[in-house]
Order: sequence, then structure tokens, then C-alpha cells
Amino acid sequence: MKGIILAGGTGSRLRPATTSVSKQLLPVYDKPMIYYPLSVLMLADVRDILLITTPADLPLFQRLLSDGSQLGLDLKYATQPEPKGIPEAFLIGADHIAGDTTALVLGDNIFHGHGFSELLRRSIEALRGCVLFGYPVDDPGRYGVGLTDDAGRLVSIEEKPVAPPSNRAVTGLYFYDSDVVEIARSLRPSARGETEITDVNRAYIARGTAELVDLGRGFAWLDTGTPDALMQASQYLQTLQQRQGVRIACLEEIALRMGFIDAESCYRMGLALSNAPYGRYVMDVAAEHGGGPHAEVR
Repeated sequence: MKGIILAGGTGSRLRPATTSVSKQLLPVYDKPMIYYPLSVLMLADVRDILLITTPADLPLFQRLLSDGSQLGLDLKYATQPEPKGIPEAFLIGADHIAGDTTALVLGDNIFHGHGFSELLRRSIEALRGCVLFGYPVDDPGRYGVGLTDDAGRLVSIEEKPVAPPSNRAVTGLYFYDSDVVEIARSLRPSARGETEITDVNRAYIARGTAELVDLGRGFAWLDTGTPDALMQASQYLQTLQQRQGVRIACLEEIALRMGFIDAESCYRMGLALSNAPYGRYVMDVAAEHGGGPHAEVR
């Protein structure tokens, strides 16, 4: 499976904070926002990843993440000069996908939950068209809302419905088979002037090959689109990390635990950041797995 992170857009709702930098490079508590969607793909065991961003922001992402090899990834980059809809990611990334299955995650979506990696990998194994992920919300009228039949097949999606058929919002994480590129090519722009990801999903619904996996109790799906939402996400992560003593979306730790890198490589990356608590945490994790000086303590 190939991975795509769509990290474009203007971040207009977060200005002036995003006037000179991509929204996806803003900090969410102790790490850049882009770490969170990238961690999702890594947890799904997806290592061949295309990051799509604006031409102006591309060098900043390359400076942060390089080619991904330090994390055991193959990370490539492409540009989306202006927002033309989420499905454009499949056209920009057509050569990257190259007939394979695809995991697309939006660059401003944050997911967290126990057993998430196993859930993602089971969903990939069961992929027979598209797999979407639903999350229960109190205000479904703000989102695309999915409705399933008794067998779990997705039968409809309604965008911002006045009378929502369920409380399950469709999140910004999508798994597709190799037909997604041709489906994206067939779309026409909506009244907004952009192609719509809901139209891609409806094409799979029409084929009877769309599934909605519930992210229920114990999972979190966090929004970062406004200053208040960004602050709330940071506070949530701060509280969770301080109480549990673990760091969510720590890319070095995930790479180590997934077997992408060894403990020595992990330790060296932590050492390079050792002036910060994040770096010392990475060193501790590596030391627990036999990397670096074993006397390292937090």
C-alpha cells in the first residue's frame, strides 16, 4: 500500500499564524502537526509515502523530514499550487500510486487510540474497494455523515445534513483500491469549484464496496482547523502524555517499535534533540531496546 498525506491549503482560519508557514507545520503541543498524520501511516505499516503541499511550503517540509530514510521510510514530495479538492491528491500522486492500493490522510487530522495500529492493518487486509473511518460526534450536521446497513457496508454519505441519519462523521483517513485514480479523474468540480472526496466515496458505495469502520469508545479524532480547536488538541495531548508518560505520534519510537529502524539509530536521533524533553524521551525509549548508554534515565 502507498501512502499520501495532503498538507496543502492556506490555513485561512488560523491566520495570521499561517500567513508565513503551513498550518501543518504549526506545533500541536510538543511536535509539528504533520507528525500526527505521518504517524498514522507508519502505524498502518505504510512506508512509501508522498507528501503533497504548496510550492512555498515544500522546502520547509523537506528540511523537517528529509527523505524519511532516518525513520525507515521512503518519503517523496509533490506540490498542489492551489486547492482544487482532496481527490486531486490521487491525480498528483498517480505515478506514486502506480496501480497499488492507497491510504490518504489529511495533514491536519489527529487520531489516537489503543489498538489503532492493529485496527488499521486489519482494515488494509480487508480492503475490497474503500474503507472509511467513522467517529461519533455531537454535531454531525457539520460533517459528512455515513450510514451503514446491518452488514457494516456503507450505504450513504450525506454532506452537512440538516437531519443527520447517524452521528458518525467521516474522518480524514481513507483507504482505497487501485481504481481510485480513475474515479478521481472522472469527477467534475462541485459548486465550490473543487472536486469532492464524498463523490469518490459515493462511487464506491454505488459499487457496493464501501465500508465504514467505527472509531468508537477509547479513540480520539481531533480537529485543528481553528485557534480554539488547535489549543484544545494541544491541551488534550499534554494531559494524556503527562499522565501516561508516553508521547503520542513520536515518529522515532513508532519507527523503532514497527521494526523500521534499530535502537542505535533511534538513540542517535534522540541525542540530536537531547536539549528538549522530546529528544530525551526518544533516547530513553531507544535505551530500553538496547540502544545507546543503558544508564540513560529521564
